Formats: sequence, C-alpha cells, structure tokens
Amino acid sequence: MPESVRVWDPLVRIFHWALVACFTFSWITGGEWDDPHEISGYIIAGLLTFRVIWGLVGSHYARFRHFVHHPRVVLDYLGDIVAKRERRHIGHNPAGGAMVVMLMIALAATAFTGWLQTTDMFWGVEWVEETHGFLADGVMVLVVAHLAGVFVASRRHGENLPRAMITGKKRPPSGDDLA
Repeated sequence: MPESVRVWDPLVRIFHWALVACFTFSWITGGEWDDPHEISGYIIAGLLTFRVIWGLVGSHYARFRHFVHHPRVVLDYLGDIVAKRERRHIGHNPAGGAMVVMLMIALAATAFTGWLQTTDMFWGVEWVEETHGFLADGVMVLVVAHLAGVFVASRRHGENLPRAMITGKKRPPSGDDLA
C-alpha cells in the first residue's frame, strides 16, 4: 500500500493559496488602498472563473461532481460530526464541499459588488458599498468556519489537511474511508 495518494492537483493548490493571499490582501486594504484592492478583486474574480472551469473539466477530486452533494447529505454529515462518527473522505467531505461552494458564491458576490462600485451607475451608491462590506465580512465568517472545520477534520482523522493542500497528498483510504 502506498504511503500517500495524490489528491489535490497543482492547479487546485495554486488556486487555493492564491485565493487565500488575494482575499487576505483585499481584507487588509479594503477602504484604505483603493487601486491595489481593486486589482486584487479582479484577480479573485479571475481565480473564481478558473475554478468554475476546473470544477467542470479538471482532475477527479477537483470536479464539482465529486464533492458537491445534496443539502440532505451535507446535513447528515454535519450530524455525524456532532455525533463523532463521520467518515474520512479522501477528497472534500460533504461539509467541506459545501464550504467550497459557499465561499465561491460569497467571494463572487463580493467581487461583483466591488466591481459595481467602479461603474458610473453605482459609484458612490451607499447600498452597494454597504453590501460589499457586508459580503466581505460574511466571507471572513466563512473563512473562520472553514478553518475550524479543517482543524476538526485534521484532529479527528489524524491528518494534517493544510499540509495536504500544500503537497497535494493524503494518506490512502483504509477501513470505511470514502475515496
């Protein structure tokens, strides 16, 4: 049995860490450093566009069909986490897959409202600015929940998930793990 299996391809890993860097930069520069903040927002939009395409045609574990589940499956998995009986998944577990989707939607909406602020029609419109800020705060809440989920899954399954997102490798499935 191999010591590890390749799960996250290089493009998924580059996307992930580039998105982390750009969102962190955007969060820090929001309202303070307009031009670089705007450029970072456009990069985020480009990264999300790439990820949607890669979610349709990319490697096995990168494809949406592998990790996007019906809400009932996600809720059942969350219940399994609470009951401490969740199964290990080689790719994203149902909760992680739902988090990917929520983060992508929230980031896309944040980028869209940021872009709206650069248009003649919505420049200086208060509700657009407030919506952009609200969405950015919502993304930060999702990021904290994502980090908590990564911590819980790493502890429960004895696996360093941040390292897996750097190396692309996880330990192979065993027992009742789901590949």
